[in-house]
Amino acid sequence: MKCLWCENEEAEQAGLTGYWELPDGSRAVQITVIPSVSCSSCGMEYQEDHIVDEIEDQLMLIDTKKIDSTISYTELMSIPRFLKKNYFKL
Repeated sequence: MKCLWCENEEAEQAGLTGYWELPDGSRAVQITVIPSVSCSSCGMEYQEDHIVDEIEDQLMLIDTKKIDSTISYTELMSIPRFLKKNYFKL
């Protein structure tokens, strides 16, 4: 896999932890085992844009009051949505 930062071809898939502020700004949550990219060449660890979009859409479309301070990516994505899609996105 190619690193988007240094363009090295040795980057690997990883399950990393990230922190997201909820859409209402009330608090942040820790999301574990997020599909991510880890590059041993430049040391960068990041989530690809489509993963970030999935997380942000999910947080907009669920009842975030029911989320604990820590949740796994898989658990987050399995929470039923109020709406089918994020109508706030252009």
